[in-house]
Amino acid sequence: MKIECKNVFKTFGTTTALQDVNLGIADNEFVTLVGASGCGKSTLLRTLAGLETHSAGEVLVNGKPVCGPGQDRAMVFQHYSLYPWLRVEENIRFCRQLSAHTTERSSADVEAASGRADALLRLMGLTAAARAYPNQLSGGMQQRVAIARALMGRPGILLMDEPFGALDEITRDRLNEQLQQLWQRERRTVVFVTHSIAEAVYLSTRIVVMSPRPGRILKIIDSTLPDARTLDLRDTPEFMALAHAVREGLA
Repeated sequence: MKIECKNVFKTFGTTTALQDVNLGIADNEFVTLVGASGCGKSTLLRTLAGLETHSAGEVLVNGKPVCGPGQDRAMVFQHYSLYPWLRVEENIRFCRQLSAHTTERSSADVEAASGRADALLRLMGLTAAARAYPNQLSGGMQQRVAIARALMGRPGILLMDEPFGALDEITRDRLNEQLQQLWQRERRTVVFVTHSIAEAVYLSTRIVVMSPRPGRILKIIDSTLPDARTLDLRDTPEFMALAHAVREGLA
């Protein structure tokens, strides 16, 4: 298993945020966490990222306990967290430049990093905006920059906390489609938090339904949709049946 949660509990003072969470995620899966506000979705994601410490149980990545953030995992937040003084291409390369201060790198490494950044600019449709600053971009474009930056270091796991929650429906649909295509190409293990049932069904290989606080896993739904997807799938009986199963789980 790429990720394992075994009997995980998380408390904040007298409040139990996560209760007895057991979850295994295989390599290259796209798993979405769905549930009401305050059910612990983001807390679980931050625990996988090493940004929160669980109170009991085990959290393993590649068979090793999670003791903090690591280069094997990258996080994309709802708020874009871009550096306003850096241009788009500089924001994307930032994590590699940061690692260069702590590790010795050859000219071949630098050239490979430059090629990786250029490839991500093309993949995310940002080539024309490479020299722009974040405040010159739309919200959707800023989030694409944040995703490209997260992928720059080739992490095995991409953790996404409601990355499209603040965007309008049209932009959100477009980015859902781009993210699905990106996953097809990059084949990272993705754990994605959302409040949108349609978004969860469209993107996921599995959907994890969580209970209101304390957060527990109520149901895990395997997707029956084809691996490669288009937005037209949302009008099919298969898609509607999966959405209905998620609603039943939440109810």
